[in-house]
Amino acid sequence: MKAKNFSLRERAHSIKYAWQGIHAFFDQQHNAIIHLFATVGVMAFAVFLDSSFYEMIALVLATGFVWVSEIFNTAIETIMDHVSPDKHPKVKMIKDVSAAAVLVSSITAIIVGLMIFIPKLF
Repeated sequence: MKAKNFSLRERAHSIKYAWQGIHAFFDQQHNAIIHLFATVGVMAFAVFLDSSFYEMIALVLATGFVWVSEIFNTAIETIMDHVSPDKHPKVKMIKDVSAAAVLVSSITAIIVGLMIFIPKLF
């Protein structure tokens, strides 16, 4: 199968579809608003405490890690709800493990935040 040639138009469509996905995520996932306020709060706190460039990088990566895991969790749960609308133990396990990824990423982000903010506060 021959590879397609590079097309700026197709890349623009890809970006448009990604933005539609972000819009759908915020529209359908109420926790996304909580994540947004938490992200803005953490970044504002970091600026207020005069965090270094490298501390800001760590915070951006940690919060990005949470966002990506939450978006993947939403995708996995949506797929599983579509594939198996009825309750099924294997679907439950898949959704639970996907939610666990969000929990792990959130705990990781909290630890990063504490490592940066605690020394600045005390």
